[in-house]
Amino acid sequence: MKSLIRAALVLAVAFVVTAPAHAKYFRTVVIDPGHGGHDKGGQWGLVYEKHLALDTAARLETELKKRGFRTVMTRRSDYFISLPERVRITKKYSNAIFVSIHYNYTWKQHVAGLETFYTSAQSQPLASYIQSGMMRKVRTTNRGAKFARYYVIRNNSCPAVLVECGFVSNAQERARMKSAWWRQALAEGIADGIVRFRKS
Repeated sequence: MKSLIRAALVLAVAFVVTAPAHAKYFRTVVIDPGHGGHDKGGQWGLVYEKHLALDTAARLETELKKRGFRTVMTRRSDYFISLPERVRITKKYSNAIFVSIHYNYTWKQHVAGLETFYTSAQSQPLASYIQSGMMRKVRTTNRGAKFARYYVIRNNSCPAVLVECGFVSNAQERARMKSAWWRQALAEGIADGIVRFRKS
């Protein structure tokens, strides 16, 4: 009998360790428009990542409010905010997830596509849902959901992701992101991914 009990306990512990992480209930989404102020982010000519990120974040906020979420923006206009401050804002909310909005840049001008980064196991499903949500809305290269150690996602204890909404350095993608429809489509796709994550 003791051996049976011991075996059952071993199985129970193994299940707890290996069972996939599920999203805890959350009501608040902290939306973090990357860069701002003197920190322009990626740029090509007069196309600045900081402006694109802020506009996309504002559109995401509108979409999330339609879906019943509470939203918090780390910035609402063109000013600089430090990385530690972005994390500090998020940690004020116990029932939150964190979504940082960025646009990409590389010296390799042929590179294009969308990608979503996560650090922790609890954030990986959120990244995957957001990535697939965006890819349902636009046609471009799917660069996937990937592990990375960016400060704002590495230092948050809640589910946290960093979304790259296309390459400013790619001429075709740059032309798209300058159009409101692209930023709106991505905002809707990110919102859809967040809804799917909460339902998971």
